[in-house]
Amino acid sequence: MRLPLIAVVLGLAATQAPAQAARRLKVYISADMEGITGVVTNEQLGPTGFEYQRARQFMTDEVNAAIQGARDAGATEILVSDSHGNGQNLLIDQLPADVRIVRSWPRPLMMMEGIDASFDAVLFIGYHSGTSNVAGVRAHTMSSATLTGVALNGTQVPEGGVNAAIAGHFGVPVVMISGDDAAIEEVRRFTGPIEGAQVKRAISFHSAETMTPKAGQELIRARAKAGVERRASFKPYTVSGPVNLDVSFKHYRVAEIVAYLPGIRRMDAHTIRFSGRDITEVSRFLEFLNTYSSDLTP
Repeated sequence: MRLPLIAVVLGLAATQAPAQAARRLKVYISADMEGITGVVTNEQLGPTGFEYQRARQFMTDEVNAAIQGARDAGATEILVSDSHGNGQNLLIDQLPADVRIVRSWPRPLMMMEGIDASFDAVLFIGYHSGTSNVAGVRAHTMSSATLTGVALNGTQVPEGGVNAAIAGHFGVPVVMISGDDAAIEEVRRFTGPIEGAQVKRAISFHSAETMTPKAGQELIRARAKAGVERRASFKPYTVSGPVNLDVSFKHYRVAEIVAYLPGIRRMDAHTIRFSGRDITEVSRFLEFLNTYSSDLTP
């Protein structure tokens, strides 16, 4: 007996749906600028620098290289977080039309805004080492001007460590990082031996031996592809709650004032402690510390 055409169509759709669902692969890209190829000083890092516009292009090109590498490995959905400075660095008209972008501040999950359990892998592009590290180009954690230390449950962490913990809270592993040698080595202490695209070798805080942008982009694409392909071999980095966050300020007066807030303990002249239920609560508090000003306007 011949089946009605509609039954055949419905049958095909039913068999194809699981296969289509299985092919879904979501990748999150968190992009900073200090670890971008060729970036070494303030002249590349903000709108007033004479090389900032070129560095924006380099950053955009490296994010595009990571996107292409992820797609080479089968990625079907990509969310990019512009996470440097004012959060408006990427030339978004040069990104693929189907990519989504998180821009500007504030954000409850900071450099990881938009991450959730539906993602399969995280890529860190243009990352740098932390403020407690004696090596690395532009080594700092969140604010080179105001902070001298950020620790989770007693362990000093760079931005990559905090962000890996946020991803890990949702069960998502970091699979690749690009930046200088110090940044890659430091983040691997938290994530394990993830793929690394070393685009420059740190010489000092403001100097490096760097690849050319094109060479950096090729390396990033290859390492992003390898990281996404190997995602099952990496474990999410998790920090068990409650999470004690210790933040040390360059100036003791800030620690004094912040300690007026309920639930904040002053640990020493420059350090305060906040205890959060989990890393997402800690993230919201960090964003408050780094963003709040009494003269905020719309």
